Amino acid sequence: MNVPGHPRIEAHIDVCGGRPVIVGTRMRVVDILELLAGGMSAEDIASDYPYVSVADVRAVLNYVAESQRHPIVAMAAE
Repeated sequence: MNVPGHPRIEAHIDVCGGRPVIVGTRMRVVDILELLAGGMSAEDIASDYPYVSVADVRAVLNYVAESQRHPIVAMAAE
């Protein structure tokens, strides 16, 4: 199933245990994040993994950024 609002991201229980991946691959969202955190650029990733495009890497970042949009609850100091 494609993730609503994210046509390049999908999640199927029979692929990587249902973790979100780039459509048509077994490249998990977390794999892309770890490569970026390790210093690779989107272009480096696309070069090393020919089934992943620069647009896919950007889609992963967009997906993760959107997943972090939630209301912030501020607690009063005691």
